[in-house]
Amino acid sequence: MPKPCALPLLAALLLPMQLLQPAGATNFPVTGAQRETMQRVQQAGVPLADLAPDAPERYTVKAGDTLWGISTLFLKSPWRWPELWGMNRDQIANPHLIYPEQILLLVKRDGRAMLQLARQSAGAESVGPGGKLSPRVRSEALADNAVAAIPQHLIEPFLNEAVVLDTAEMATAPRIVAAPEGRVMMTQGDLAYARGTNQPLDGYRVFRSPRALKDPGTGEVLGYEAFYLGAVDLVRRGGQIQQGGDTVEVPFTLSVRQVRQEIGVGDRLAPVPQRAFKRYVPHAPEKAIGGQIVSIYGEALTAGQNQIVALNRGEDDGLERGHVLALWRAGKPARDTTVPRSERVQLPDEQHGVLFVFQTFKRVSYALIISVKDPVSVGDRFSQP
Repeated sequence: MPKPCALPLLAALLLPMQLLQPAGATNFPVTGAQRETMQRVQQAGVPLADLAPDAPERYTVKAGDTLWGISTLFLKSPWRWPELWGMNRDQIANPHLIYPEQILLLVKRDGRAMLQLARQSAGAESVGPGGKLSPRVRSEALADNAVAAIPQHLIEPFLNEAVVLDTAEMATAPRIVAAPEGRVMMTQGDLAYARGTNQPLDGYRVFRSPRALKDPGTGEVLGYEAFYLGAVDLVRRGGQIQQGGDTVEVPFTLSVRQVRQEIGVGDRLAPVPQRAFKRYVPHAPEKAIGGQIVSIYGEALTAGQNQIVALNRGEDDGLERGHVLALWRAGKPARDTTVPRSERVQLPDEQHGVLFVFQTFKRVSYALIISVKDPVSVGDRFSQP
């Protein structure tokens, strides 16, 4: 199985295809710039110089593959998928539905290259004369087996657990204030009482001990990263009652549904996020952007491939889900000993990894380290690829 490393660019490579979405399927976002590029090179493929040196002539998609991983087999810069998705654009409802057992053929012609489907798996389209695909109705089950853009299992749990609150949100976040029988800690199935909101939601995530995320360069607090404890459901809304001539608040009642760690009085609540689309669309930022690693998620001091890091740029800076970023290793001081008296020199920064942004907040984002040569530390630099 190919090493997870590059993207749905591959989906694009799939030349004249009529990919039919199942009823109600999601149309994944495509930016204006991507569409313009697609239209500009319609049916042209990519220059041979953009192919990976050892790009295979033939590849069979396997269960567990990712589009990112497959794409690196074929391209030097796989996030340039719009240049390969330009073919037959009016007939491609979803350029990301690629399935196990499909056979990909790399076709080279007139100094350019593109992929064609040699055969479809059962239940998908069949290939007719000239490589044309004859559409068949896809089932929901088959759509669920579509190859994901990136290693989905690495980020799926994090999508519900990661939350960054700004100062105002910290001050107003609902909080657990009591438990039955005067208990301080609660576990699965226990009741808890909370206050801090006039419109209780059906469910919440529970967090404790938010830590400040500080910009490595300026020291400015960008937000507060809260640590996930579990999930609770609303049992009963609160309100106000009159008691001895005073108006007294009645907290809303919660039931602890899931526990990662014991939940206690004082812990904060955050809404359960809406489910985002599962298959991200990796692409390079449309404008220059740069920043630094703020923190490594968890307790580690350094990070490697498939670990998650926080970045000091977010939605306010133009970062969005799916952005691919280059990771840089700082150049070290050295001495030139080839001259009579050795002189100090500063070695240049070197690119040594790739980040994939999958979760964004106002001023902070989270990214998966897709590939890296050396350990990643807080303060390391990133830029557009």
